[in-house]
Amino acid sequence: MSITASAKITVPFQDCDPMQVVWHGNYFRYLEEARRALLDKLDFGYQAMYDAGYAYPVVDTRMKYVASARHGEALLITANLVEWENRLKIEYRILRESDQVTCIKAYTTHCAVGLSDGEMRYASPQILLDKVAQCTD
Repeated sequence: MSITASAKITVPFQDCDPMQVVWHGNYFRYLEEARRALLDKLDFGYQAMYDAGYAYPVVDTRMKYVASARHGEALLITANLVEWENRLKIEYRILRESDQVTCIKAYTTHCAVGLSDGEMRYASPQILLDKVAQCTD
């Protein structure tokens, strides 16, 4: 099973360095746009997580910079949920729309943390497993 969602952005001026290339740290914000779309597709966005008593902080991440994006370019950010039983692992790809060149390959890993006790859960809560089971591409 695969659950995927995408978001599009146009690189704004303020995200770029003096060479008009996206500053490397801004790509993490772009990943967030696709992650929010993915969580919304699961019907388990941030408010739903909170209402269920959990947070899912990033506990690990990796980003491979393949090609630069520049001011004004349209980017397609795709998020693919690849693990969910014990943690959330989401893989991403950022493509330039104009030529379909991959700019970024990345992943983030998230673990459930109980809001009431601040403790990490070593297995995904049933509510997340139910949401994933209900969602198919």
